[in-house]
Amino acid sequence: MCITRRADYPNDTYPPVRPRVAATAAVSALLALALLAACAPASTGGVLPGVEIRDYNGQRLDSLNDFRENSIKGPQHVDISTYVLAVDGLVSTPATYTYDRVISQEATYTKVTQLDCVEGWSVKLLWEGVLLSDLIDRAKPSQVATAVVFHAVDGYTTSLPLQTVRESKILLAYKINETRIPDERGFPFMVVAEDHWGYKWAKWVSEIELSGDPDYLGYWEQRGYSQTGLRSQDMFAR
Repeated sequence: MCITRRADYPNDTYPPVRPRVAATAAVSALLALALLAACAPASTGGVLPGVEIRDYNGQRLDSLNDFRENSIKGPQHVDISTYVLAVDGLVSTPATYTYDRVISQEATYTKVTQLDCVEGWSVKLLWEGVLLSDLIDRAKPSQVATAVVFHAVDGYTTSLPLQTVRESKILLAYKINETRIPDERGFPFMVVAEDHWGYKWAKWVSEIELSGDPDYLGYWEQRGYSQTGLRSQDMFAR
């Protein structure tokens, strides 16, 4: 507790009554505010933006800001409160997932992988996400399913062979460099199509469709780019 003591003024040096009362009232007000501040409940806080790491196990990482914007309709801003991820097509048990369901209940994996764009730039980043094969296998794909087609909220599509998704342990990522994928980079989910050109790395994924068409042509494939999209091959190889 704080106690205010009156000063010991000589009788002939007392300040006038009105100013003394005003000063006392001001001091009391300040003390009251200080007490209220001290007794106020602590802030409940909130979600702060993540801080990306730039080194991982001795490897120097690029920044998530090193991407170049080249999406077909510009950055998408997904309302996560209404968003659902569908796993459907040639499956016995199609399913839909909320964003929170995926990130909180699926096993999480990390890997450092380089994305190479056909435009000539590259980024090496730490990706964190879930195995696409976990979501696909839970849906029980048909024996005739050979491809995985990715649909994005902006209408973009591309595909990968189902065998590649399994054998290469392809991730559906929700973090880059230990921070949530920003809207402009593909939030909520992005395909980490390692060993493939960047146009196979679908962003803003909203549907994972199991297909029996191994030659499915996505958005850029229809415009002349390689259907396989392998980084080891020419981007226009057929």
